[in-house]
Amino acid sequence: MGVRMLCCSVALSVLMLLAAGAAASHSSPSSCPATPPDAGGTLQVSHAFGPCSPLGSGAASPSWTGFLADQSARDASRLLYLDSLAVRGRAYAPVASGRQLLQTPTYVVRARLGTPPQPLLLAVDTSNDAAWIPCAGCSGCPTTSTPFNPAASASYRAVPCGSPMCVQAPNAACPPNSNACGFSLTYADSSLVAALSQDALAVATDVVKGYTFGCLQRATGTAAPPQGLLGLGRGPLSFLSQTKDMYEATFSYCLPSYKSMNFSGTLRLGRKGQPQRIKTTPLLANPHRSSLYYVNMTGIRVGRKVVPIPAAALAFDAATGAGTVLDSGTMFTRLVAPAYVAVRDEVRRRVGAPVSSLGGFDTCFTDAGVKWPPVTLLFDGMQVTLPEENVVIHSTYGTTSCLAMAAAPDGVNTVLNVIASMQQQNHRVLFDVPNGRVGFARERCTAA
Repeated sequence: MGVRMLCCSVALSVLMLLAAGAAASHSSPSSCPATPPDAGGTLQVSHAFGPCSPLGSGAASPSWTGFLADQSARDASRLLYLDSLAVRGRAYAPVASGRQLLQTPTYVVRARLGTPPQPLLLAVDTSNDAAWIPCAGCSGCPTTSTPFNPAASASYRAVPCGSPMCVQAPNAACPPNSNACGFSLTYADSSLVAALSQDALAVATDVVKGYTFGCLQRATGTAAPPQGLLGLGRGPLSFLSQTKDMYEATFSYCLPSYKSMNFSGTLRLGRKGQPQRIKTTPLLANPHRSSLYYVNMTGIRVGRKVVPIPAAALAFDAATGAGTVLDSGTMFTRLVAPAYVAVRDEVRRRVGAPVSSLGGFDTCFTDAGVKWPPVTLLFDGMQVTLPEENVVIHSTYGTTSCLAMAAAPDGVNTVLNVIASMQQQNHRVLFDVPNGRVGFARERCTAA
């Protein structure tokens, strides 16, 4: 069942640190613009770490360098998690600690659950099948947002034991003197206990009746998510699968930068309104981890030069989990070592300035006048040229800039290349599951 994956997710993430600074991260609510309404199958997207975060001022980072170091560490854990999914197949738990894997996600959408509807913030994750909702009375859950109260919803119901959905839940169990299906997950220093539940979920102006989710009841350790999660993976109980008749397993998003002051990005559900003219590449299937969105990346160009990457570093292999995935829960693109070294060395050669390191990034320059070459990702049938804003992170005062990519953490023999959310920002990224394709079209969705 897809719910088993939820606790291991960080959800949608794009980062643009250009001149955000500590002052911007503490914007007062009065200086934040009103957010536009959701409509039809289109939901507005907001950055949870941005200056006008819907999770409140506590979600913003106190400093650029601290934020950079935190996100780099989280990406390293996220990579271990994705790698465990790809290689182990039905893995329920990541190798890395729950504290690193479960934190405030970086992109959220608004939704409503129950009758009458209760407002929620849901993190969006393309590598997850699950739906967690922190519920009222949850012991150990964080208090970042208002929990869902099942007792106040006339349409709420518990999923009974013995149902097909309960059978698929991880560590499914029926409490004494109860026919309600419960399940639990335990790893690292954390454990989560939830009731498998159903209720009416409203997204934009659409309502999904009988939506199945995990109603979080108890959490120990550091792993409890601060808000709900909308899993957009391809598993049997993912949001995509549960709404197949409504949205035909098709969606797209445009992710704004970290600087954006409101819900300027959008998550567009269903075929209606999707771009007609868009470059696409085939989706690949990995039976060991069918939820991940694998694509065939054939090379990387820096400037006009295709860098020398061994074919084995990019090759898709369902047996080992090797290949390239698009992931919304990783902030900075991670490449296997031979691929990253080839890109890094060519960037350094093209820039031609003294190199420094910062916050886990090893290709930084202190000269504010550095000219960065464009980076082009080459796929079957498609190439995506990334402008500087998708390739470079700048310090608060613009004196240092770094290549916003990295290799796998030291000592980790990962097999995955992960195209992360910073490299996707200000693009319309289309996931068309029935037609087995992923598409990119340039779209400016960042608001001032």
